[in-house]
Amino acid sequence: MSSAASTTSRPEGITYVVGHKNPDADAICSAIAYAAFKEQRGEHGYVPARCGNSNARIDTILSRFHQPLPLYLSDVSPRVRDLMHGEVVSVPESATCAEALELIDRHHIRLLPVLSPRRGIVGTVSLAALGSIFVPRVTEPRLMRQVKTSLASITRALQARPLHLVSERRTEELYIRLGTMDIRTFWSISEREQIGASESIVIVGDRRDVQKRSIELGIRALVITSQLEPHPEIVEFAKEKGVSVIISPYDSATTAWVVRTASTMERVIDRKFVTIGADLRISEVRQKFSTGHQNALLVTDDDGALQGILTKSDLLKPVKTRLVLVDHNEMTQAVPGADEVSIAEVIDHHRLGVLNTQQPILFINEPVGSTCTIVADLYRREGLTPAPDVAGIMMSGLISDTLHLNSPTTTAKDGAILAWLSKIAGVDSRQLADQIFSSGSVILANPPEKVVRSDFKIYEEEGVRFAVSQVEELGFGNFWLHAKEISSALKHLREDERLAFACLLVTDINTQNSLLLVKGDAGLINRISYKHVEQDEIFDLPGIVSRKKQLIPYLGSVLKEMAADGSLPAGSSASPFKRRK
Repeated sequence: MSSAASTTSRPEGITYVVGHKNPDADAICSAIAYAAFKEQRGEHGYVPARCGNSNARIDTILSRFHQPLPLYLSDVSPRVRDLMHGEVVSVPESATCAEALELIDRHHIRLLPVLSPRRGIVGTVSLAALGSIFVPRVTEPRLMRQVKTSLASITRALQARPLHLVSERRTEELYIRLGTMDIRTFWSISEREQIGASESIVIVGDRRDVQKRSIELGIRALVITSQLEPHPEIVEFAKEKGVSVIISPYDSATTAWVVRTASTMERVIDRKFVTIGADLRISEVRQKFSTGHQNALLVTDDDGALQGILTKSDLLKPVKTRLVLVDHNEMTQAVPGADEVSIAEVIDHHRLGVLNTQQPILFINEPVGSTCTIVADLYRREGLTPAPDVAGIMMSGLISDTLHLNSPTTTAKDGAILAWLSKIAGVDSRQLADQIFSSGSVILANPPEKVVRSDFKIYEEEGVRFAVSQVEELGFGNFWLHAKEISSALKHLREDERLAFACLLVTDINTQNSLLLVKGDAGLINRISYKHVEQDEIFDLPGIVSRKKQLIPYLGSVLKEMAADGSLPAGSSASPFKRRK
């Protein structure tokens, strides 16, 4: 149960209740309990989540009270899939300009992806590109009359009535000629431009002489306008000569324009386009838009098939991902990407950090021993009774965070809540505490690099970034067996996270004493007033069991002294060692 794949998609209408990075039992248990509380109140869509792996203690608690491991969120940064249009209006490569124009007009879009038969992207077509075909080019009259298409496409574009079609699906380059001139000069321009009759489409009204002359010349197709019915002899003559005859519902000018729109899109397809994956962060997409001239980016799957489209205006949409933060309120401890989504609520019992929200939110912060105490108290205030297993989950979080009411952070409310939950769960708290604290040694169950990241939190005091991890053991024997390796892992953690210093607090649950291992600035280590034991950088902290209420205030006071005499360690706000934001 200690590992899981990260989620790659997030359903809409979901609010994730999630604890801090490297979660402890209280973070996991309060997430489960608060989601259940919301459900019991009739507020649906709240899902317990986590942003770190489980451990033996958490696994024991979840197994004891029949709860699944919460959903793993590796990163909640908004992704392309959260804002893109999944149902994309597209056009096949074989479509005509007329069909592309019709789709753009009907759906009020500016960009139309052009796809191959297997949904691979050929390019894009825009309204501006389509319009360029019909802009008059008086210096190129021949090009203005040219159309690459098939007779079937012309018929479809005109919504015409075919009387006789020959090889109608063959795509070819043709030239439009209006039959409006006197019969004596009718064909002179085509001869001058050396356009063959078999390449010509003649658009004409009810001028029988022009119709007959066109057929005699052997033109490719005769388009008769305004629904005018040709004489039966003309139709028979066309069949005899292999000339196609189409009846258009429009007048000559409109017919000529529509025939031009029946051209293939070959000349207007923009084959220079940018594709992105649906899992790309929106923050990275903003950079792509800012450095290029694209108004839209095409989203493809791993096989290159079109999956969606993202426009610049889509970046203005509100992000739908919502979070409830439990057991923390500082962004340095939150799931990556939390600062880019909507934080709906905070339920916590730690000091206040820097947290900015776009709108007012429910923020409950109480000086009690665990977040589970706060959640359980919400049940009581609402007159709700949690399910026995949920009550057991809250007992476990409370017991773990208060060392079964022995931590200095323990309050009278913690004791009262624990007694209330014990009756509902039908579980003796001392027996449960014994089971939780004997559920396995963190030090024996994990490699050193995971030990130093167990219940790992980053803080900032006096502009100095540092970290404190904590493990709880039954005695210090396991620590001393692996002290050298753990010390090395803590050193690497400090370097990887670019911290001024890093600490590991090893607490003996039986004696209510702790050892403190510190790696980092020598000036700070020399100022620690507690007694050194056996090895350098390891201190004996009798009676110290609370990171929040005892150790962090002490370290803060040391840093204030150093700030006062100008000897702050590397990692201060003025130091290049500080992580860039």
